[in-house]
Amino acid sequence: MKTLYLLRHAKSSWKDLSLDDFDRPLSGRGRKTGKLMGKFFLEHDIRPDLILCSAAKRTRQTLKLIQENVGYKIPVKFEKGLYMATTEELFKRLGKVGDAVASVMLIGHNPEIQHLALEVAGSGDGDAWEAMSIKYPTGALAVLECGIERWRDLRSQTASLESFVRPRDLVA
Repeated sequence: MKTLYLLRHAKSSWKDLSLDDFDRPLSGRGRKTGKLMGKFFLEHDIRPDLILCSAAKRTRQTLKLIQENVGYKIPVKFEKGLYMATTEELFKRLGKVGDAVASVMLIGHNPEIQHLALEVAGSGDGDAWEAMSIKYPTGALAVLECGIERWRDLRSQTASLESFVRPRDLVA
């Protein structure tokens, strides 16, 4: 059994329109979300064995804020190929993860993160699946329990959606 965490980066800024999309930073709201998600990770003991993070600025900044709030380090691979990757390419990348790795977090972008989550989730929490299918907002996290022993066996509907957490769900 493997666990897959799919995190969409926090809200990015559009203030500087001269920036390339890859180089857009987080907005003030995005920085708050990153901290909030970091606290959620700490409270729920979310500690993936490996993080695969898009090399885009906003994904790296989201990860940094989470790491600052959890107080522990997790092995990270920053990969430019995760930026603008198709769902098929994300499946292929996950399939290359070593079998000894029990849990992976993929930090990326929409619409691909949402498409991957909907594709891989064959069962699970119906309310969470419905919310996720309607909108996968910035900073949202899907937790999927995958009924596989090897990452290369990850396919459509091989996982159960355990939870879908949106930043707005965490604000009191």
